Amino acid sequence: MKKPRPHSFRDSAQDIKTTRNIPDTPQTRAPSYRLAFADQEFLTREELRPVRLQLELLKPEMILDELGIKSTIVLFGGARIPATAAGAKTPEMAALVPFYDEARRFAHTMTLRCIENGGSHGVICTGGGPGVMEAGNRGAAEAGGMSLGLNIVLPHEQAPNQYVTPELSFNFHYFAIRKMHFLMRAQAICIFPGGFGTLDEMFEGLTLIQTRRMRRVPFILFGRDWWQRIVNWQALADAGVIAPADLDLFVMVDTAEQAIAAIDAWPAEQG
Repeated sequence: MKKPRPHSFRDSAQDIKTTRNIPDTPQTRAPSYRLAFADQEFLTREELRPVRLQLELLKPEMILDELGIKSTIVLFGGARIPATAAGAKTPEMAALVPFYDEARRFAHTMTLRCIENGGSHGVICTGGGPGVMEAGNRGAAEAGGMSLGLNIVLPHEQAPNQYVTPELSFNFHYFAIRKMHFLMRAQAICIFPGGFGTLDEMFEGLTLIQTRRMRRVPFILFGRDWWQRIVNWQALADAGVIAPADLDLFVMVDTAEQAIAAIDAWPAEQG
């Protein structure tokens, strides 16, 4: 991170260091004496939720700005999809293993493009975990580029996969702020087979685009057979709960090459 600009006032980091060397008295041990911004117990109070929301929005935003990252290509997909069939627990899961390699190859190619164009646009962004997320970060790392990992604290503690660029490895408490960071810089969104989390991100992204709360970007669903089985898209249109034109908000593909071609062919007025 870049160094703060010099100014005439004593900075907060200096004062935190100073308070570590103050005399130990009943007064200095009192919680009320702690500097507010250095008091974890105070910062985690329920009343401070608006401040914590702001901090989670600001920290990644500032770091990405400092590193010059302008736009991302977001990959969503199942955390449980393994790299090889040997890691699959069911035949149905084994059938999804090829998508690990497709995510890896797609991220590799798009990262090479990103590097050729200066490294600021089209940086791969995943949830930072295993499965499809690992494949995306892995492909970017193998191409010699950076990639983001947006982790979130869960009851079963998880760590970022080993392929996330360390300085772009983030951790969140609030799902809402994490979702904002997924989409704020997205120049394309790729959805691979997955569970509740993947479905949640897919439908939220489509809803934001459908309602024009987000600009229209290439929206790619990997696995034509999978998505046609999981969601009866035509039934939604036939029932009138979505418009027939809403079926054009996304494109279904099966391979990395088809996804890249779809992104390249995406009408300019939609992007």
